[in-house]
Amino acid sequence: MAAAKKAVLGPLVGAVDQGTSSTRFLVFNSKTAELLSHHQVEIKQEFPREGWVEQDPKEILHSVYECIEKTCEKLGQLNIDISNIKAIGVSNQRETTVVWDKLTGEPLYNAVAAPVSPGPSDPVAVVPSGSSVPAAGAASVWLDLRTQSTVESLSKRIPGNNNFVKSLTGGASGGVHCTDVTNASRTMLFNIHSLEWDKELCEFFEIPMKILPNVRSSSEIYGLMKISHSLKAGALEGVPISGCLGDQSAALVGQMCFQDGQAKNTYGTGCFLLCNTGRKCVFSEHGLLTTVAYKLGRDKPVYYALEGSVAIAGAVIRWLRDNLGIIKTSEEIEKLAKEVGTSYGCYFVPAFSGLYAPYWEPSARGIICGLTQFTNKCHIAFAALEAVCFQTREILDAMNRDCGIPLSHLQVDGGMTNNKILMQLQADILYIPVVKPSMPETTALGAAMAAGAAEGVGVWSLEPEDLSAVTMERFEPQINAEESEIRYSTWKKAVMKSMGWVTTQSSESGDPSIFCSLPLGFFIVSSMVMLIGARYLSGMP
Repeated sequence: MAAAKKAVLGPLVGAVDQGTSSTRFLVFNSKTAELLSHHQVEIKQEFPREGWVEQDPKEILHSVYECIEKTCEKLGQLNIDISNIKAIGVSNQRETTVVWDKLTGEPLYNAVAAPVSPGPSDPVAVVPSGSSVPAAGAASVWLDLRTQSTVESLSKRIPGNNNFVKSLTGGASGGVHCTDVTNASRTMLFNIHSLEWDKELCEFFEIPMKILPNVRSSSEIYGLMKISHSLKAGALEGVPISGCLGDQSAALVGQMCFQDGQAKNTYGTGCFLLCNTGRKCVFSEHGLLTTVAYKLGRDKPVYYALEGSVAIAGAVIRWLRDNLGIIKTSEEIEKLAKEVGTSYGCYFVPAFSGLYAPYWEPSARGIICGLTQFTNKCHIAFAALEAVCFQTREILDAMNRDCGIPLSHLQVDGGMTNNKILMQLQADILYIPVVKPSMPETTALGAAMAAGAAEGVGVWSLEPEDLSAVTMERFEPQINAEESEIRYSTWKKAVMKSMGWVTTQSSESGDPSIFCSLPLGFFIVSSMVMLIGARYLSGMP
């Protein structure tokens, strides 16, 4: 019997979406934005101390390999020719720091993720000497001094043999060490006006500029895929890696928010609401951050955004599953909430490590209040979903005040948007329509769009009409404005009661003098170009 004929489609574009809780590799049809296949692998988080979050860099790396390999296998089963993949984009968790040995490529410590830190309402980065510096609209992260010592060690010349390096990396250049403007803008070392590493900030934080990556646009060819001994999908060799965006910027692009005033909210481990402010920086007076939105080409202008972040969104569902055990899978939360249709006056503030925007309050801790003898796990599940929506409203209110023009609707994306109860609650609590694309993986879509549109690739047009496979679902408010306001004001009361639980830094984390504030993610361009870049781009095993 003759072999099945492989499907002929338009040029395909792949995207690595490396997030806080999972890694995905997705492949899209560049002509319609249709998602053809994907694979996802969960990754673990480690919590060595109160407020510390770490991940195993090797696990992240392996998850990327596995996702690419499995997706290619699935495409083969669908008779889709993977040689038609013309480019690969990368979207990555931001503000996570990885330091590795430049000769061996081995990580020197776990990836250190960002817990709650001083924000715009308290823009000070504390250093061991007790001096301070304005945070310049960027967050900071507390790191153990042992991590600082590994950074300092990399600034010194590591003795080595050039032939050894060449044999290990497969190239005299040793691979590509670069990041894009969206990731660089989150490090507290980058000047978002000049788009360069800032010498004064680097000197203040004692970070040698020579260890920092080159900063590139979000859409250009950074290098080509090469075969790795850890990856069987050798057919991707030679495919350009040509898109790179921090996850929230990628979602903004994937939602086609290219106009001043357009906004999106991504529901993942946390919630991230970004509003495009065009080619001008808008500095918030209400607890939001100013960030680089994207720069889609070497010669293209840079666009900026206001951003508000919620620390705990999908993570609260994971907490109910893993810590309390009231659900076995994350999907069960919708079923529980649907059974009661109300929280029955129960409010859940999931400030496990403090509150992000607009409060930036590290002393807050999680509380569940308004409990009665009637309260059961279904009410708590409903209250957890409401908490995600209330936190989003707080950010949206701050954004409306900063921009001066209230949003008429909210575009949403992310895995949690599959929960219809959550989406309806969001429309009710915001009291504006919520618009959800039929394909919720807009973060990966944005990375794919940037990769496919890059000069030298040119298989993706960034025009709305070219997203023909993406339809929209609209959720209209179903309660009156008065009820929405009453529920919101009660939530605000609960938030106030969550604050002040941690009175001093030393009470839970030891003497604060042993900590220092270091920039976030100065090495993590993305899981591909940085974490695995040396291996993919130069053939390291």
